Amino acid sequence: MASAAYRPAQPKGATGILVLADGSVIWGMGFGSVGSAVGEVCFNTAMTGYQEVMTDPSYDSQIVTFTFPHIGNVGANEEDVESRGLGAVGCIVREEVTPHSNFRARDEFIEWMAAHGKIGLSGVDTRALTRRVRMNGAPNAVIAYDPAGKFDVDALLRQAQEWSGLEGLDLVPRVSRQVNEDWRGGHWQLGFGYTESNRERPHVVAIDYGAKDNIFRNLAKAGAKVTVVPATSTIDQIMALKPEGVFLSNGPGDPAATGEYAVPVIKELLNRDVPIFGICLGHQMLALAAGAKTAKMHQGHRGANHPVQRVGESWGETQGLVEITSMNHGFAVDAATLPDTLEQTHVSLFDGSNCGIAVKGKNAFGVQYHPEASPGPQDSFYLFEKFVGGLG
Repeated sequence: MASAAYRPAQPKGATGILVLADGSVIWGMGFGSVGSAVGEVCFNTAMTGYQEVMTDPSYDSQIVTFTFPHIGNVGANEEDVESRGLGAVGCIVREEVTPHSNFRARDEFIEWMAAHGKIGLSGVDTRALTRRVRMNGAPNAVIAYDPAGKFDVDALLRQAQEWSGLEGLDLVPRVSRQVNEDWRGGHWQLGFGYTESNRERPHVVAIDYGAKDNIFRNLAKAGAKVTVVPATSTIDQIMALKPEGVFLSNGPGDPAATGEYAVPVIKELLNRDVPIFGICLGHQMLALAAGAKTAKMHQGHRGANHPVQRVGESWGETQGLVEITSMNHGFAVDAATLPDTLEQTHVSLFDGSNCGIAVKGKNAFGVQYHPEASPGPQDSFYLFEKFVGGLG
């Protein structure tokens, strides 16, 4: 796909459209929710777990291109939802969404998308679109679906061009919980669903910047009592809960923007030697609080097959070990800006970008990837055990 604007005439029967900010137009068959939505186009290389991807709050204001061609054939169910209907605004797929053929399905993916206000576009050359994102970066765009096939392309183009994009945008207030919540859900087991967790300690206070529920389940599985608090919680509100450790969750948007109110709280937690574990946006918040900087990535990392290597002598005999991880981030910690107080603990084997840090002399660390998976491999569950095992 060329980088110049490409605007073909509407094919007969097309009911969906993707309009990029550069003026390019991609036609297809719409499904899910009728209407339009603006966002950044990205791609995800996972072969399964599309429902978890679509409900990951880190995908807020993003349109996900699935590189795996067959999306929807396992249907949808309530057990695979990662948040309260939040997440990506839409998705782009290669093949037409077919009826499900999975025993766990309770809904068709098309019906589930419509019920959750998400727009889908099928019949797209997703390989060409993915190549475009890799070469030119993630573009702003509008995705739209109208069963009658009536679109005001010029108006959609203006909407795409007028959107600010993710850089400098704080999206956390849209996806964070607004009140404290005592988390009770445990880990999932086939045939049993989610177990209940009634542990009383060690007590972890989790700051919700747009968290996936499976993070809390893994903290509970590792042995913690979990209290989830809003992203804007003050240091006094957090310490009043008497945490033995504080968890910093994943979330959407520009970490530098969210850091305006999150970083001062994390700095004070570090000053008080409160143990900290951060994932994705939480990892970036910890890095900012320690003096590092973050930057927008060209295309980002999104998928369930990303190799990450342990680096640094502190790993001992396990130094150099490679974990296959799940990732979803369009911003990253700039390794060149790490101060002497931070140790780099993990790096991506795809591009060498930072994937983990530890604060020297303190029980505080973070990783850029998603050790809770859902979807993805479970190589990195040890991080939850490391964090919870070091408390109390």
